[in-house]
Amino acid sequence: MSELRFVRMGFGDEAVEYQEAWDEQRRVHAARFADEIPDTVLLLEHPPVYTAGRRTADNERPLDGTPVIDVDRGGKITWHGPGQLVGYPIQKLPRPVDVVAHVRRLEEALIRTCAEFGLETSRVEGRSGVWILGDPVDQRPAPGGLALDFDPRLHDEEFDPRMNGPEYAPSNAGQRREDRKIAAIGIRVAKGVTMHGFALNVNPDNKWFDRIIPCGIRDAGVASLAGELGRDVTIEEVLPVAERHLREVLENADLKPREIEKTPAA
Repeated sequence: MSELRFVRMGFGDEAVEYQEAWDEQRRVHAARFADEIPDTVLLLEHPPVYTAGRRTADNERPLDGTPVIDVDRGGKITWHGPGQLVGYPIQKLPRPVDVVAHVRRLEEALIRTCAEFGLETSRVEGRSGVWILGDPVDQRPAPGGLALDFDPRLHDEEFDPRMNGPEYAPSNAGQRREDRKIAAIGIRVAKGVTMHGFALNVNPDNKWFDRIIPCGIRDAGVASLAGELGRDVTIEEVLPVAERHLREVLENADLKPREIEKTPAA
């Protein structure tokens, strides 16, 4: 494979508006499809913005009518903003395209990044992204002083944490010792070339997530490197570490589609 190219688009006071970054993704995507450039990862911060993937339900959007940008990636609604490292890997994959394998590679790079800062993270079966696993259900503190048997989330699939007080807020999942997502992943593959990517929570104000149902998940929350480690962690610290692990994983990956084991006919 050719060497992976990284483009640092803008951070802090030079954070990149979502529409500007989306336009740049499309430009880079077209150039990569035409083999005019190598595989490229755009890295940046966004000003505060909610974006909704194709599977987002109306009842997962902000209740107060806060604007949301609808995008063509997979997944559901999320938030981007200061303190969050966003990466858009634009990579040409062989056909037939193995989307799941691409997602797993991004997860692996981010798991390694978190590990270098001393934080153990994991995957959760059936849920993309990088997670911090909570305590077993019977060992968690009960929200609102209720016995866990009466936790409404266990019995109401449409339970809305936004209407039930801060004890159920996604940003407080760590206090409840529940599963919590530290990095979200949502991608699109067009003409064999990837778009969109990941968002790693470094030190954002996670209360922004409390206005939505993040990724459509009602029984887990969100986390950040700084919050989990109990110390300040900056984008500037994380950026070179994330770049190194993305390079190691993406440049050295075997991009052949995974083989599917066929069950012999009876």
